[in-house]
Amino acid sequence: MSGHSKWSTIKRKKGAADAKRGQMFTRLARDITIAVRENGNGDPDTNFSLRIAMDKARAANMPKDNIERAIQRGLGNSAEGGQLEDISYEAYGPGGTALIVQVLTDNRNRAAAEVRRIITRAGANFASVGSVSWMFDKRGIITVPLKGKSAEDLELELIDAGAEDIQADDETVEAYVAPEHLRPVREEIQKRHIPIENAHVAMIAKNPAAVSPEDAVKTMQLIEELEELDDVQSVISNLDITEEAMAEYEKVAA
Repeated sequence: MSGHSKWSTIKRKKGAADAKRGQMFTRLARDITIAVRENGNGDPDTNFSLRIAMDKARAANMPKDNIERAIQRGLGNSAEGGQLEDISYEAYGPGGTALIVQVLTDNRNRAAAEVRRIITRAGANFASVGSVSWMFDKRGIITVPLKGKSAEDLELELIDAGAEDIQADDETVEAYVAPEHLRPVREEIQKRHIPIENAHVAMIAKNPAAVSPEDAVKTMQLIEELEELDDVQSVISNLDITEEAMAEYEKVAA
């Protein structure tokens, strides 16, 4: 899970730039819409996925009107755009890293063409359905900011609250649970008055792939480019981000 934790750190550093490009609100709105559509209601008190999506939107200072429009679109009460469709593309990236590109789009042909263009240009290859996804497990992830707390003390509190595994960096601690335990563990953490930065279900690599620093940097750049597409919700990878690869990536990104 170390690769997931390190990639989360990179994404936090990129957050401000993403907001400036106007992508953050678009993706947050889509998270809300899909949470409403998948669970069949727009009530965050009974729709846990919607509550998580709305919490993320509010934390990013997304306007209330935008949130409401996203809910109405999920309910089918909006004329904005066409029907949203979930699509996943599987691929092998530089050095053989496994990639899953998760797309939410109202135009399947446009999304496929854009993803294919970037994958092909990076020298990566599309894979058949299922040939990559078996390398990942679904896990619930709850991210808690340190905010001056001792990482060790916070980790013990999260374990007491039901966390099955823990990963920490300089800014946050990530608690991992089975997907079906995400809601009760999140509620238990809240009862302990521990602030939560994010809570979601994600695909985590069973066996992170160690590749050369050069291929690791190419993979991270490919992931960044894919995530800049409006239709792409997230890109999952089994890349093991070593300290050497991080140093090379930061040189290139500087």
